[in-house]
Amino acid sequence: MSQDDHRQYIQKVRQLNTLSLEEEYQLAKDWREKQDIKAMTKLAEAHLKLVAKVAVGYRGYGLPISDLIAEGNIGMMQAMKHYEPDRGFRFSTYAMWWIKASMQDYILHTWSLVKIGTTAAQKKLFFSLKKTKREIINQTGDNTQNDQLTAELVQKIATKLNVSEEEVWSMEQRIGGKDASLHTPVGDGERTAEWMDWLADESDNQEIQLVQRDEMDKRRQAFNKAMTALNAREQQILVSRRLEEPPKTLEEISQKLDISRERVRQLEFAAFEKLKKGLQHSRL
Repeated sequence: MSQDDHRQYIQKVRQLNTLSLEEEYQLAKDWREKQDIKAMTKLAEAHLKLVAKVAVGYRGYGLPISDLIAEGNIGMMQAMKHYEPDRGFRFSTYAMWWIKASMQDYILHTWSLVKIGTTAAQKKLFFSLKKTKREIINQTGDNTQNDQLTAELVQKIATKLNVSEEEVWSMEQRIGGKDASLHTPVGDGERTAEWMDWLADESDNQEIQLVQRDEMDKRRQAFNKAMTALNAREQQILVSRRLEEPPKTLEEISQKLDISRERVRQLEFAAFEKLKKGLQHSRL
C-alpha cells in the first residue's frame, strides 16, 4: 500500500459511522448467537478506525502501516470470536487488548535486530523505552543529552518501568543498533562470500511453532474463561487498571463508579485474585 493509498484508507475509515451502545450490543448478540455474517461484518467495519488509530501509534518501528493494520484486523477478528456482549463492557475496550497484542507480536517477530525476549517485562520495555526516555528528559528540562543514555537516566527508566538497569542498557543497544545487509561481502578474491552464507537457521521448526501457537490459543481461552468469573464491575476495574494503555488511575475509576479510591483498590485486588485462581484451575 502506497502512502496515497494509506491516506485514502485512513480517510475512508474515519467516515464510518460509530455504533450506538444498543446497535453494538445487538450486532454482537446476532453474531455470537446466530453466527450472522452481516452483523459480524457491520461490527467489524465500525471498528476499522480503531485499528487504524492503534496502527498509527506503532509507526515508529519502521514497518508498513498497511501491515500493522492487517495484523490489527486479525486481532480484532480474534476478539470478536470471544467477545461476550452480556458482560457489560464495550467491544472497543475488549478488542483493544487483542489488537495491540497482535500488532506487538508482529513487530517483535519482524524487528530486524538481535532476537528480543518476549516476557511481559521485556515487551513493555521494548515498546516503552523511547517514550519513557523522552518523558524523563522533558521533565528534567535537560535536552542537551540528545537522547543519549546516562547512568542517572537509566536508573530513572528502570525504576519507572520496573526492570533492571542492565535490561535498559541492553534494549537501548538493540534498538539503537544499525542494520547490516545480509549480502555484505565477506573475504576477498576467490573466497568472497556473503554474511548470509555464514548464518544458520536457528528458528524453531514447524512442529514447535505449531505447539507454541496452540499453547498461546489455550492461554487466551483460559484467560477469557477466567474473566467470566468476575462480575461486570470487577471486569471494568481490572480492564481499566491492568489491560488498558495507559491504565486508568484509582481516582479516575473512583469518580466514574462513585466509590472511594480504597474501594477501587480492594476490588482490583479481589478481581485479580479471582482471575489468578481461574487461570490456575484451567492449568490443573
